[in-house]
This record gives sequence, C-alpha cells and structure tokens, in this order.
Amino acid sequence: MAPRPKSYAQKGESARYYADNPAARRVKARTDKRINKRPEQVQKRVEANAARRAAKRAGVKLTGRDASHQPNGTIRFESSKKNRGRSGEGNR
Repeated sequence: MAPRPKSYAQKGESARYYADNPAARRVKARTDKRINKRPEQVQKRVEANAARRAAKRAGVKLTGRDASHQPNGTIRFESSKKNRGRSGEGNR
C-alpha cells in the first residue's frame, strides 16, 4: 500500500510551490515527460531497475535505497536521500 500523502506543512519548498501554482506544475510535468522519454534516460532507468531486481533476488535489503549510477558506469545502492539530493551532480 502506498504511503499517505504529506500534509501541506510537511511538504518541501518545491512541492509547496507546485501545489500553489498549477500552471507551473503543468509546465514541470511537460518538461519531466520530455526528459524521461529520452533514449538515454530510458536506458538508465532500465539498468537501474534490472540492478534492483537482481539485488532483490540476491536477498539484499533495499528499503530506502536507490540504484545509483556512478561516474565510472557501475551501479551501486545508496540512500535515496543522498542520491536524490546531489544538486545536479552526476548528470542528474
């Protein structure tokens, strides 16, 4: 079951901005859609999903962890907070 949505007060600054500005939210959704369907982005997602499935089969505990693409081309698992909070580093 999916977690409950956060209340407005619990949301981050960006989430509150997009909640308050529907036009900006539509523009962001359009931009994200364009970015996420690029062939290189699709391939990156496929690789991360495959690595996650393989790790699950191997019995690795993955709660709260992302498959992170490293600069040398390998994939390793690190905390979601650390992986997603990188300010554009690593070709995000």
